[in-house]
Order: sequence, then structure tokens, then C-alpha cells
Amino acid sequence: MILDSAILIWLPLVLAIGAAFARQQRAAFALLGLTLLGAFVFDRIELIALISSLVVLGVSYRLPMLALNPKMKPIYYLGWGIVVLWCVMLFVHLIPGFNNLQVLDKVSAGPQSAPFSMYLNLDKPLAFFALLLAYPMLLSGESKIRIKPALLVMIPLLSLLPVAVMLGALKPEFNLPSWWWLFALNNLVLTCVAEEALFRGFIQQSLSRRFDWRLGLVVASILFGLAHFAGGPLLMVFAGLAGIGYGLVFHFTGRLWCAVLAHFVFNFCHLVFFTYPILAR
Repeated sequence: MILDSAILIWLPLVLAIGAAFARQQRAAFALLGLTLLGAFVFDRIELIALISSLVVLGVSYRLPMLALNPKMKPIYYLGWGIVVLWCVMLFVHLIPGFNNLQVLDKVSAGPQSAPFSMYLNLDKPLAFFALLLAYPMLLSGESKIRIKPALLVMIPLLSLLPVAVMLGALKPEFNLPSWWWLFALNNLVLTCVAEEALFRGFIQQSLSRRFDWRLGLVVASILFGLAHFAGGPLLMVFAGLAGIGYGLVFHFTGRLWCAVLAHFVFNFCHLVFFTYPILAR
């Protein structure tokens, strides 16, 4: 585990995400500004990345207002194209100028687990804030929470892990490594929030509102699976199936935080009870 004083930069970022879910938007963006300032001072974000982030966040802020003006529709769609493309590039770390902090370097969760490395990302979480500005319904939570079907979805969702064992991709292995808390914090607040915001909060919700909830669920799940192309075809299929689970939780609850929690529970169960991220060869 590699820790230094630079990790403190991520404290206001975590608080900013928490404030956003608590509907304290001014506090959230004030803390985000503090994060970006600290990252710039400590060379975790370069000027080009800082400027591009501020520009796209500014575009995101203007989009809801542009939507109200029929004459500005071309600019509105162009703006959305910029925001979505920027979010995708953040996810695959293609925006230059972000120096993410490596905190785990080729560690193994257990004797049968393949080694892996982990970074605290500054780029990927910014997609959440851009979508929060551009799509005000991201955290709307208007519908009634149907807790029973949401909990029932977790049964087939978690069953994907033993299925992966039967296919030889994983093995049962109880792990609670010394760095579990860092994994949990990073996975819950930085990874799951960003991914669920894009795939469930924006893609699934916007398609469901405009067309049908089934279409939104299927399209978002397929795209979520394709986003895991780096892990190969089997991972893409499993990610797509897991995406259906997260999407159903989101559908039954109407709350982004519920989808985030389902995603995190799946990932944490994977870490604790199975070889993580895959079986060592």
C-alpha cells in the first residue's frame, strides 16, 4: 500500500460527492473547487486538464437553460455531445493532464488471486459532477422505493459470482486484506458513483423517461458491458448481466444511491469471498 500526503486531496472530493447526494449542491461544488485547487497545487492535475474540466463543467451548467430555448437546440445538442464525449474519455483516462495517485501496486488479495494495482482517480469522478449539472434529474428520486423487489434482484445478481467459479474465471477464497478499507472507499465513492451516474442515472433514466423502462435498462446494460472490453468477452458478458441487476435496482427504487450500493456490494463480495480480480494463472 502506497500512501502519502497527496491522498488528502481526495478528502474534499469524497465530501463533495456526499454533499451532492445530500442535495447540498452549493457545498458540493465548493468542495469540488477545493479539490481541484489542491490537486493543481500538488501537481495531481495539470493546467490543460484543469481548464478543460472547468470549460466542460461550465457547458454542463448551461445545458438545462439551453433546453428551454427552442432556437438554441443545435447548441444544446452540441453541448451534450461535448459533455458525453468528455465523460467517456474521463472513464478511459484519455484526457491529458490528470496524474492519478497509485495506492496499490501489484498486490494480491489472496494466494490464488491475480495481482492488481489500484489508483485514486481524479478524472473519472468529475463525470458525476458534469452529469449532475447537465441532467438535474440525475438524483431526482421522485418514485416510491419498492424495497422488496430491489432486494430480490440481489439474489441473481450475487449468483453471478458462483457462476464465474463454475466457468473457471474465479475460485472461492476468503480475503480481507489490510487495504480493504481503501478499496471500499475508492470503489464505493469514486468508481461506483461515477459508473452508476453515467449508465443508470443518465443513460437508463433518460431513455426510460423518453421511451420505455425496458429499453433504458437493456441499452444501459449493453453499454455497461461494452465498457469492460479491456477484460475480454467473458467479462463483458458478466458486466452486462451485472448491469441488468444494477439497472433493476435503480428501476425499483428510483434512487441512484441504491444502484451505487448494489454495485458496491457486488464488488465487495467479490473481493472478500472470491479470488480478486481474477484467478491467478
